[in-house]
Amino acid sequence: MVDHQIAEDKEHDMKKTLVLVFHPDLGGQSHVNKALAEAAGELENVTVRDEYALYPDGNIDVKAEQQAVEAADRVVFQFPLYWFSSPALLKEWEDKVLEHGWAYGSEGHALEGKEFAVAVSTGSPESKYQPDGDNRFTIDQVLVPFEGTANHINATWVKPFVTFASFGISDEALAKQAEAYKAFLTK
Repeated sequence: MVDHQIAEDKEHDMKKTLVLVFHPDLGGQSHVNKALAEAAGELENVTVRDEYALYPDGNIDVKAEQQAVEAADRVVFQFPLYWFSSPALLKEWEDKVLEHGWAYGSEGHALEGKEFAVAVSTGSPESKYQPDGDNRFTIDQVLVPFEGTANHINATWVKPFVTFASFGISDEALAKQAEAYKAFLTK
């Protein structure tokens, strides 16, 4: 009976995590994001939503997305880095779902106290994301708009989960990264 109670307490203490995957071709061209999404989907406390599959026409169901966010303790945007930013649907999602009066403003408290993170993949290695590297900015600097969003909606920013050099990643390295992602999602 004690073991059963401990298991229930542990399950109750696990954060409910919502992973919103924004990859326009998750089932086709994606190697890294597909593997990470599948790994996340293996976890009991994680709900994975493939946003491009849900909204191929870009017409986001704002209320459904808000309900999914409200049910979570942690929200993770997972996406490949495109031109130092996110895929277009993620920006559209932010513009539509993070409404004034719901996500921010004097009446907007829906994300207050929730953890907010990104899981991003880059084509380039980490060495390119340095002040003296080709990109001239660290990955943390590139992701400042997401940290700013977390601050604006009174969520708790979590250090990003990054998969560098995704174009040349080996199956073995990707498997290790998928395990690391599972650990990241269950912290």
